[in-house]
Amino acid sequence: MDDYQFARLLDFFNYSWKGYRKVRKGVKKRVSRHMQEMGCRNMDDYLERIKTDNAVRTESKRRMTVPISRFFRDRLMWQILEEQILPEITRQGRFQIRIWFAGCAGGEEVYSFKILWEEFQAGNDAVPRLLVIATDINPLYLERAQKGIYPPGTLREVDEARRKCCFERYRKEHYAVKPFLKEGIDWRVHDFLIDDPPANNFDIVFLRNNLLTYYPEEVSQTPLERIVDALSPSGFLFIGAKEEMPVHGRQRLSCFNRYVFQKI
Repeated sequence: MDDYQFARLLDFFNYSWKGYRKVRKGVKKRVSRHMQEMGCRNMDDYLERIKTDNAVRTESKRRMTVPISRFFRDRLMWQILEEQILPEITRQGRFQIRIWFAGCAGGEEVYSFKILWEEFQAGNDAVPRLLVIATDINPLYLERAQKGIYPPGTLREVDEARRKCCFERYRKEHYAVKPFLKEGIDWRVHDFLIDDPPANNFDIVFLRNNLLTYYPEEVSQTPLERIVDALSPSGFLFIGAKEEMPVHGRQRLSCFNRYVFQKI
C-alpha cells in the first residue's frame, strides 16, 4: 500500500494525514493484512467493502487505531497532576473522584495514574473514593490493558522504587503490573466519535494523543463538546503535549497549563 492509497482511506474516514504521517507504517501493515483477509485486491475493492459492510468498516477503524504509549509519558503533566490538581480536588471535600481515560490504548496511562493515586493516598488523610473508567474503540487494546503486561521500553520513565513496588517480572523480558493496581478499573469498548460519554461529572478526563491528533477540527468538534459536557463544573481535561486545543474547544475551558484545561 503506497501513501496515495493510504491517503484515500484516511479521506474516507475523515482522518488527518498530519496526525497519521509519522505512524503510518505500522497502520498500513495492519490495514494491508485486513485487506488480504477480506480478499480485497486493491483499495477500490476495500473501500467498497467498507461502504457496504458495517462489520468490515468497524474492524477497519480498529486496525487504524494507534496504541503507542508508555508509563508517565510527558513527566511535567504527571507532576502537575500530583502536586496541584489532585490536592486541589481533594481540598473540595469530595466523596468521590471520577476519572475517564478516553482512548486508553494499552492502559499505560491508566496504570500510571493508579500508581500516582496509590502514592497520593498513602501521603494524605481522608482522600475521596476513586472511580476510574477506561475506554477504547479497540477491544484488543482493552484486553492487553486488562492483562497489564508490558515490554521494558514502556517503563523507561518508571524509577526503580516504583518498579519494585508496582511491577513484577514476567517471562524474563516483560513486566506485569501487580494485582492491586488493577482493582477498581472499569474497562469499556467505546467510540467517542459516535457514543455518548460513559458517565458524567468527571473530575478529570484524559483525552491524550487521539481525538485532537488523528481527526481534523471539523470532525473533532462535536465529540469534544460532548466530552467537555461530561466534565464536572470545575473538571480538568488533559490533552497530549504536542496537541493543540482548537478554538471551539477553548470557549468553555480555561488554560491551566499548555496541555491541561479546566472547565469554566
